[in-house]
Amino acid sequence: MAMLKGGNVPVAAGAVRVELGWWAAPGAPDVDASALLLVSGRVRDDGDFVFCNQPVHASGAVRYEGRTGSGAARTDTLVVDLTAVDGAVDTVVLAASADGGTFGQVPGLYIRVLDAAGGAELARFDSADATAETAYVLGELYRRQGGWKFRAVGQGYATGLAGLATDFGVSVEAEPEATAPTATPAAPAPAAPAPAARVSLTKVTLTKEAPSVSLTKQGGAGGAMRVNLDWTGAGAAKRFGKKLGRKAMEALGARGALLPPGGDLDLDLCALYELTDGSAGVVHPLGNSFGALHAPPYLQLDGDDRTGAVATGENLTINLDHQSHIRRILLFVTVYAGARSFEGLHASVTLQPQHGAPVEFTLDACTVPSTVCALALITHTGSELVVHREARYLVPEPGVSPQRTVDHAYGWGLTWSPAKK
Repeated sequence: MAMLKGGNVPVAAGAVRVELGWWAAPGAPDVDASALLLVSGRVRDDGDFVFCNQPVHASGAVRYEGRTGSGAARTDTLVVDLTAVDGAVDTVVLAASADGGTFGQVPGLYIRVLDAAGGAELARFDSADATAETAYVLGELYRRQGGWKFRAVGQGYATGLAGLATDFGVSVEAEPEATAPTATPAAPAPAAPAPAARVSLTKVTLTKEAPSVSLTKQGGAGGAMRVNLDWTGAGAAKRFGKKLGRKAMEALGARGALLPPGGDLDLDLCALYELTDGSAGVVHPLGNSFGALHAPPYLQLDGDDRTGAVATGENLTINLDHQSHIRRILLFVTVYAGARSFEGLHASVTLQPQHGAPVEFTLDACTVPSTVCALALITHTGSELVVHREARYLVPEPGVSPQRTVDHAYGWGLTWSPAKK
């Protein structure tokens, strides 16, 4: 249902997917979705702000699912379980920020509200009058007479995501400022009370030109770090791990590299690990080798989605509280079934530390008959925990498994035996 600015419609669904979409174009910034849970126009605390650095609300009612793309089309998605929103919350603001530009440079900006259960479109608002804004409230979900409604808003901010967030009461961490050196040291000032924790809006994007980041320097080398891998394909924006029919697979395999006869797409997120005591191994779904979070190797797969029920890709958690035991971890993905290579698929990887900024990167298009791709190498140097973007497609020799191929490429030296799910 297309809407005009200021219009509203009832939302007859228990849970909704909120999709912010736009077209990629030269010079156009990417767009990041966010949500604020309000009581009488203000957040109750900083936890009511959901975005890439705080992807899940404490109640579980609102979560940020991240960005996907197919061709020039781009989307960033939120999921709102309206039945789980705290009764005190009267409004969920649906906002966006432009990463490195203004919304006047973003073509085709829109917001869609979809029934999370069946996928039916409940509302759509296309924004066409943005200019110099760097943050935008596209819409809001609000309570009315015991139910929920959606309103198309279209209100912009020239002060970015920080300005939008603070306007609703979020305490935003200030960017560090450079200070000029002084000729003589100043007398020490009386100790001040520690400031309250504030929300950091920073995120780190790894590229070919800047492939590494120190989690230690970013303040993220502790707690649980989630690793998420998402895939999309040309003509069918299906997430990593989704079960696809033959027609969808044919759409993904634009040049026929995908889809041997029969079978659904099954990709596996895996990790090679080496600990400081010299022990080494692999975490992957084969043989149910899912790892352990609170015992060696201190990393664990959520499980293996082979049903298509999981909408957010496959995930792995690393316990960085035990980083002193970790020498290196190599994250990689393999094609288990349903495809001959990664050709035609596009991936994004997000590492979300419990503390500190998220680290994200994308993979280049695959142009070789690869069934295994090294994603990222995490190394403990003794003083720092460093993430390095690998984004390296490997081609196994005849009769050599994808796991053994990545082992040989990175010198792990494991002994391999056949295994299956």
